[in-house]
Amino acid sequence: MLPENQDELTERRAAWPEIEPISTTEAQAILADALAPYLADGWHVLDRSPAAARLTRGKRNLDVRVDLLGAVETRESDLTPLQDSGRLIAWVLLLTSLLLALAVAVALGIL
Repeated sequence: MLPENQDELTERRAAWPEIEPISTTEAQAILADALAPYLADGWHVLDRSPAAARLTRGKRNLDVRVDLLGAVETRESDLTPLQDSGRLIAWVLLLTSLLLALAVAVALGIL
């Protein structure tokens, strides 16, 4: 039952305060400040956008994001299977090219 002074099912709520998101240039500045210690520590940037970046070092990835309010969020994870297979393919190609260069050198009488 509704109270006598309320004639319809409406909920009276206070209006949410307006949230003003940060600009892209502010996000870039916040991200640059957040990345500086990681870059000095030896992390390498794989991908970077105005509000997010993915860094890698050894067998770890680090995702750094700046949300619309300017808060920085970091998440560390292992390498993806695609990164692992890419590294394996790179090593195989390197060893194959070295063996091919050695075979050519032997065939030409250089070695």
